[in-house]
Amino acid sequence: MQTLSIKPSEVKKKWYLIDAEDLVLGRLASIVAKILRGKHKTCYTPHVDCGDYVVIINAEKVHLTGKKLEDKVYYRHTGFPGGIRGVTAGKVIEGKHPERVIIKAVERMITRNPLGRKQMTNLRVYAGPEHPHAAQNPEVLDVAALNPKNKRN
Repeated sequence: MQTLSIKPSEVKKKWYLIDAEDLVLGRLASIVAKILRGKHKTCYTPHVDCGDYVVIINAEKVHLTGKKLEDKVYYRHTGFPGGIRGVTAGKVIEGKHPERVIIKAVERMITRNPLGRKQMTNLRVYAGPEHPHAAQNPEVLDVAALNPKNKRN
């Protein structure tokens, strides 16, 4: 018995469409990270990008549990002394780019190396219900049906 290790030329990629309306952010991000890495496939190989493409729509309607809208803070640094800046998750979702909350959540669940950065390019997130990837015929993935805890009312 030998372990199957596929080559990058043997990878077959699919497109998935996920509607993030009323979904819990962390549960959505863990499912998306698993698909981007390719861990849902039987031919998973850790050093090869064998994951699929994921398109997420309605990112502005994602839910956070508890008091995370007020308490969760995204930090960045300007590069100058004392230049740390923070913005709460609620302000990001209500702001100009609400899709960044989902991107950051998925990004922090993927390996931090060149392969992880390559896998993150396979993620497309849109704030509204429209997306320009209809030509790829994405398969609709109903995350809310996988587990009742994935959806909030």
